[in-house]
Amino acid sequence: MINFNKFYKSFSIVSTLLVAISIILLSFKGLNFGIDFKGGTLIELRTQDNQTNVATLRGVFSKMNLGDVNIKKFGQDNDYLIKIEKKDTSSNIIELIKEDLTNSIGENFTFRRVENVGPKVSSELLKSGITAILLSLGAMLFYIWIRFEWQFSLGAIIALFHDVLITLGLFSLLNLEINLSIVAAVLTIVGYSMNDTVVIFDRVRENLRKYSDIKIFDLTNKSINETLSRTLITSITTLLALVSIYLFGGEILKGFSLAMIFGVIFGTYSSIYIANPILVKLRVSQKTIIKEEAEKN
Repeated sequence: MINFNKFYKSFSIVSTLLVAISIILLSFKGLNFGIDFKGGTLIELRTQDNQTNVATLRGVFSKMNLGDVNIKKFGQDNDYLIKIEKKDTSSNIIELIKEDLTNSIGENFTFRRVENVGPKVSSELLKSGITAILLSLGAMLFYIWIRFEWQFSLGAIIALFHDVLITLGLFSLLNLEINLSIVAAVLTIVGYSMNDTVVIFDRVRENLRKYSDIKIFDLTNKSINETLSRTLITSITTLLALVSIYLFGGEILKGFSLAMIFGVIFGTYSSIYIANPILVKLRVSQKTIIKEEAEKN
């Protein structure tokens, strides 16, 4: 049996530092919102020659006075994803972009996709994304509050906010783009983190009923070991799929898969070293379970 308990204090310090750093980053540096939330234009460009590259395109777009333009490879070798954050990218400007590209690299290119997101739409999307995350957090917290005793609920809530905060903090630190797919990833992280914690908590409650003579410090360790194979199998298989998506899924899915990789790792970690130590500190015992169940009945 692995003694997880002896690392509680060390990992508590690490988690506290990570959360504090994440809050500082989010407060002062903020997040790098993409076109979905800031507005602008997304162009998917395909060229028919091998001479055009990212540097060539950057040189062309730098002369157009379009503000912040991000260009990177996408899909095949001759496919490029161009993000323009200028707010007034109307159809006339798109035509001017085509004209300037024609003058610079010839007519051997096509616009496979053009998407415009106006300031009003982008602000509404941002509000909707924040609302979706808050509603999902609220629903999860309500479920865990009525499902478990308040000590368990508190541990699950702290672990949940721990995972979301550190994941967003990493995105801020690495200046990774936040778009709608990242919102979807955060919502998935919320569910995944809660699921991991609930599995261990169910075993803790079961063992509390069975063993009245074992202290919560040792009982949580026993419960973690009993559910460890299930936790590791779920996390490893999920990570294998996510790493494959990150490596081979193309540029569009990289942000989503990276957020999910962070979330799965932190979700597995927090279910062991954040949620369970809360039960130890609150000195949960068999009497706690019996008392709560008696009050509910």
